[in-house]
Amino acid sequence: MTTITTENAGYGQLLNDIGTMLSDARKQLAVAVNNVLVDTYWHIGKHIVEFEQRGNERAEYGSGLINRLSRDLTERYGWGFSKSNILYMRKF
Repeated sequence: MTTITTENAGYGQLLNDIGTMLSDARKQLAVAVNNVLVDTYWHIGKHIVEFEQRGNERAEYGSGLINRLSRDLTERYGWGFSKSNILYMRKF
């Protein structure tokens, strides 16, 4: 049978405390990243609407802009820019 010394018991607490700090930091990071992404997607949608409207009150639809953006953004930046995602950004 192994005897747990005071030093070993203190180490376990240290390990748990560090684990808690890491877990809390990761949660905060996830929230911060999510906030930045939401803000970015809102701005992307705003730019798309402004581009479509070109100073007019209403946009001209059927230009193929969304399909082209989806294809080009995916090619340039990877996943996350499907036609439906771009439409959601635009509506946002």
